[in-house]
Amino acid sequence: MTIAQNTALTRIGQIAINAQDVDRATAFYRDVLGLPHLFRAGQLSFFDCGGVRLMLDKAEKPEFDHASSILYFQVADIQATYERLKTAGTKFEDTPHLLARMPKHDLWMTFFRDSEANLLALMSEVARPA
Repeated sequence: MTIAQNTALTRIGQIAINAQDVDRATAFYRDVLGLPHLFRAGQLSFFDCGGVRLMLDKAEKPEFDHASSILYFQVADIQATYERLKTAGTKFEDTPHLLARMPKHDLWMTFFRDSEANLLALMSEVARPA
């Protein structure tokens, strides 16, 4: 049985992240990470992440009040991005490090916390010289 083309899951449209303080989280994602802020709707705050919408929201029920999945932000220069975010007060779990050597690039990663203690990451695919 095949899935009809118009019902196939092909793209993530939105990701929700829990926030204890939506105003504080909005400031972090807008002012520290530099994500374009789209709009506010009540306690909801929305950002654009390269075509995927990110929504910050305070959990309405205790069973939904937990840390988010890890979001991996792809960046061109992981060292420079790390330094910029660290200077802005971001709390990193580690420093940028080589995770894997791939056939045409090296995969670098580093992990950090947002203002709500959610774990996030920077990743960079660094091309190898030919």
